[in-house]
Amino acid sequence: MAMLFCATAMTVGLASCDRNEDTADDNNTQTTPTTPDTPTTPTDTVVCGETVGEWVDLGLPSGLLWYSVNLGATSPEQYGDYYAWGETRPKSDYRCSTYRYCTVDADGDHQTFTKYNTKETYGTVDNLTTLQPSDDAATAVLGGGARMPTMDEWQELLDNTTAEWTTQSGVNGRRFTGTNGNSIFLPAAGGRYGSELYFAGERGDYWSSSLRTDFPNLAWDCHFGSGSQHVSSPGRDHGQSVRAVRASQN
Repeated sequence: MAMLFCATAMTVGLASCDRNEDTADDNNTQTTPTTPDTPTTPTDTVVCGETVGEWVDLGLPSGLLWYSVNLGATSPEQYGDYYAWGETRPKSDYRCSTYRYCTVDADGDHQTFTKYNTKETYGTVDNLTTLQPSDDAATAVLGGGARMPTMDEWQELLDNTTAEWTTQSGVNGRRFTGTNGNSIFLPAAGGRYGSELYFAGERGDYWSSSLRTDFPNLAWDCHFGSGSQHVSSPGRDHGQSVRAVRASQN
């Protein structure tokens, strides 16, 4: 099954409606979008002529809006695509040797990083700690001010919503409901390493745009299962879900 990988008229970077064959997965089947949760002031996003998601106001202190579907999905329950941290296209193999900003030695062991690095032991130091727009998958795919949330913005979501592990249209995930009654559903899409998909249906792993500065081979994400939710820090080369945010236009 082919995944739709395309951009809006406002997208920066990508500008076509090409199909990506590398990420075929039964859970990523493209179907007619379901109606997502209605925010107080919904703003639709059109991708390749099709409305696939809305920006949802959860009543957060920052006023930040959260997208109603994962990147690469057309309904809240679909897993969507998986991205390595700092890459803007899905692929078929996730590891350091295929990662855009990583090099390995002849044995495939020692890793050095060519961008986003705060420690000399990991390569050339540039002290970049937040993804630049050119390396942000949400910006590349959606444009229009969309970006990946920072670690602090994930924490704001966790601290200011009521979350429950639930099933929506037969898909496990967590629903986050704001104080204004609006909510978003994040499917437990698991993650990819190498060519394999792990823990689908059991947990969700969603990237932030924030580097882990004490261990720059890692980046912060939001991790959840049926019994917990918290920020964690997996390897940057892992393939994980992306849920976009943008500032309110009010």
